[in-house]
Amino acid sequence: MGLSPLPPPGAATHESISPNWITTRLDFLANWGRANSLWPMPFGTACCAIEFMATAASRFDIARFGMERMSFSPRQADVLICAGRLPFKLAPVIRRIWDQMPQPKWAISMGACASTGGIFDNYAMVQGIDTIIPVDVYVPGCPPRPEGLLYGIMLLQKKIMGETMVDPSLRVEQLVGPDGLFRRPADIDEISEPFGNSVHQTRSA
Repeated sequence: MGLSPLPPPGAATHESISPNWITTRLDFLANWGRANSLWPMPFGTACCAIEFMATAASRFDIARFGMERMSFSPRQADVLICAGRLPFKLAPVIRRIWDQMPQPKWAISMGACASTGGIFDNYAMVQGIDTIIPVDVYVPGCPPRPEGLLYGIMLLQKKIMGETMVDPSLRVEQLVGPDGLFRRPADIDEISEPFGNSVHQTRSA
């Protein structure tokens, strides 16, 4: 009749590792509240910040997503939006802001400069903020239009709605290493190859 045999003794079953009905309902309620009341921490350093300001203005109205409350204090923010290029002088600053933000928290990398260094392939620019902080959503463009940022926000909301409290690695703080980097250069090469920046085939070169 299509019935599967019983699992052997001691074997992990699907029911033992999957959330139950109550956990699923609590996840939905908590994630719904978090996804629709994000408080952004703007970190604007270049022209992407102008597009971010346009997104918050009346024409595009970021308040439709519950994000009209700009939080210029990291203690009261839960989504960091890095809009623009990140010099190495500002790398410790954005890392400290990220560490000061309480859990749960997310990060959006807005624009090509924040995501990969963009056209600034030199010794003074961080080649992607994902070497400093963990990034949840990348918004491409140079600079991206407000519609692109709104789409990135919608993707972040979709990601938040898929989170569950039974995941033990979800709220683990991603601490930096002794060299101040979030990811090792070998990990960056493995993720980005064969795509690099304008000069090198690997982003860590």
